[in-house]
Amino acid sequence: MITASTGLSVAALPSIDLDELIARGSLLTRTDRKYALSTADAAMALELVDPTSTRVLEIDGVQNLGYTSVYLDSAGLDTFLLAARERRRRFKVRTRRYESNGAAFLEVKTRLREQTVKHRLPGEHLIDGRLGEAGAGFVAETLRDARVRNVAVGALTPSLRVDYRRVTLFHEPTASRVTIDTGLTWWDVRTGGWLSRPELAIIETKSAGRPAGMDRLLWSLGHRPDRISKYATALAAMHPHLPANKWRRVLRQHFR
Repeated sequence: MITASTGLSVAALPSIDLDELIARGSLLTRTDRKYALSTADAAMALELVDPTSTRVLEIDGVQNLGYTSVYLDSAGLDTFLLAARERRRRFKVRTRRYESNGAAFLEVKTRLREQTVKHRLPGEHLIDGRLGEAGAGFVAETLRDARVRNVAVGALTPSLRVDYRRVTLFHEPTASRVTIDTGLTWWDVRTGGWLSRPELAIIETKSAGRPAGMDRLLWSLGHRPDRISKYATALAAMHPHLPANKWRRVLRQHFR
């Protein structure tokens, strides 16, 4: 299959359905490695993926799936600043909608040492731009359990929306996942500004700790992990006055 919007080919890979992927590779606690590269370089990497060990997620015959994420933050962008200043107890709160089946989730991501921990609550939980009672309680409890303190959950409101397409791979020998995001467009919910990077691909490997097969493949092609966040890096690109040293290289290469 060749995706019309990105040119990424996964025709040689066998498919895996969503239920099996969740059962075998949910990895809600994991080590993430991210790579920012051109869609042409991403396509080259995909052509070299081993079809005997890797499967591609397919839902209703579609492998290049549409996603919308909305990130929540305080009026002072506290979540952004925690990431920009690399605070140990940083977090993200977002909603996510899947175009394929309309499913929606509220998600909270926290850090545990070098690992990312993701918690999710099914359903729509934004009501008139604020978290409803169930959503606010879920976020507060998750942050409390992660020892993230002094967060005014009721003050979190939509900050940035991102629309994109995603191809998801499952590497069977390591039970690791790889996501390739393309067609990225961001919308600043508060100002109405927007940013599109159709030539950018963000590859993320999600493993129990050891490098995944895709990590080693990308390293062999000369790519190394990048510091990039679909929320914070894009917000820094849209608002140059914000602190952005952490993402300087990616901003220079892909957002100028």
